[in-house]
Amino acid sequence: MKLFLVKKKSLMQKKVYILILAILILSCQGEKRSNSPKASQIINYLEETETDFNARMEWWRNARFGMFIHWGAYAVPAGVHKGKEVKGIGEWIQYYERIPAKEYETYAKLFNPQEFDADLWAKTMKEAGMQYVVITSKHHDGFSLWDSKVSNYDIVDFSPYGKDILKALSLACKKQGIKFGLYHSIMDWHHPDAQYDSFLRNEKDTIGYKEKFKVYLENYMKPQVKELVDNYDPSILWFDGEWVDEFTHEQGKALYQYVRTLKPDILINNRVDKGRQGMQGMNKKNGDYAGDFGTPEQEILDKAADSDWESCMTMNDTWGYKKNDNNWKSSEVLIHNLIDVTAKGGNYLLNIGPTSDGVIPEPSLERLKQMGEWLNTNGIAIYKTERLQKNYKQGENIRFTKKKGKDDFYAITLKKPKATFVIKNLKPRPNTNIYLLGNDSPIPWEFVENEGLKITIPKILLDTWSKSSHAWAFHIKGKEL
Repeated sequence: MKLFLVKKKSLMQKKVYILILAILILSCQGEKRSNSPKASQIINYLEETETDFNARMEWWRNARFGMFIHWGAYAVPAGVHKGKEVKGIGEWIQYYERIPAKEYETYAKLFNPQEFDADLWAKTMKEAGMQYVVITSKHHDGFSLWDSKVSNYDIVDFSPYGKDILKALSLACKKQGIKFGLYHSIMDWHHPDAQYDSFLRNEKDTIGYKEKFKVYLENYMKPQVKELVDNYDPSILWFDGEWVDEFTHEQGKALYQYVRTLKPDILINNRVDKGRQGMQGMNKKNGDYAGDFGTPEQEILDKAADSDWESCMTMNDTWGYKKNDNNWKSSEVLIHNLIDVTAKGGNYLLNIGPTSDGVIPEPSLERLKQMGEWLNTNGIAIYKTERLQKNYKQGENIRFTKKKGKDDFYAITLKKPKATFVIKNLKPRPNTNIYLLGNDSPIPWEFVENEGLKITIPKILLDTWSKSSHAWAFHIKGKEL
């Protein structure tokens, strides 16, 4: 294009011509940029580099301890349906009793947690030493704990409570510095297009259900997931229910890619895909499966693992609230579980099941308080640690952790030690002190070749061991043998 500037034209006209020329040049450049390969390139998050993966996982690996919350309409029956106590875990009551979706809706309409206090819940997590939380946005029953625009089967539109629980809790957790995560079920006992592999399906009419599930996945589930990511900015999306036949490996990888596209730095568990091998929770050895970490359920791995994993466990026998389940694990068992998981390089996701009123059961609160007290003294041996390269334990009652990138080791004994506490695989640096966490006085020690590190615990210190000690952690600067 040629622009001729006539001398006789006014200064104003010249400015107009120059402005037009600048706009044309910029638009041509913009057109070139928009057609360039870099602008249209789509990132394949399934091919993430190890460097990027490690950077994304860093906060989670440092956290070690989180809270799982199973809460929904199933807290209303609390394990009892039509006057009959139902066996099994509380949140599966619809399945165990084969309750039709329309009938089960009665419980959703009665879900009215007037005692729910988001700030109190977040404070409870903080005082327990928990670094993150994962709460059920929607469990298998299909009832949602947020104000979904995709469906009215949610806490705001369907129940008398009428408030967005996820919004309140996400804000409260942010104030306490707790990372906010969401559990979301892939299967749905309420949605008519997600019933192919369900007890609610019509056995005589299974034709086309896999195609219907595709519609459910694209037009219902993914839009709800987008709502969750857009509205609550979760750090974790924790999927479940991936075992149903109609959900495929290809759909799992596509779902992982979709969520990472919505929020690239989000963490996603391995139940987004079909790789999980039973309750042991780790991926099958053969196969290219999506997911950032394994999910052992109600168990701890037998030994340390090279890949990331998180053991999710209950305090009693159920995830969702059951009023007659009083089989509570002791605080000591829970603390020892946390230590064992950490020593093996994993995270511990400990569950609570609040009542339909929005109250955390007192036995849960008692145990969380005691765990927090132990972590106030010993948390340095848990947070921001890594497993040892050779031995994560010595015998049945000693576990080891190591501060990341440092020569700080922690030997944690799960029972009262003897006056001479022997460690066989750590060698302290010369002229360094060994301390019992929570005690400022250095403890005498000597290192003998072929015998190991011998720590001599003074009687006055040994006598302070009590039932509330649960475990002792010794801080040792040195190296692993």
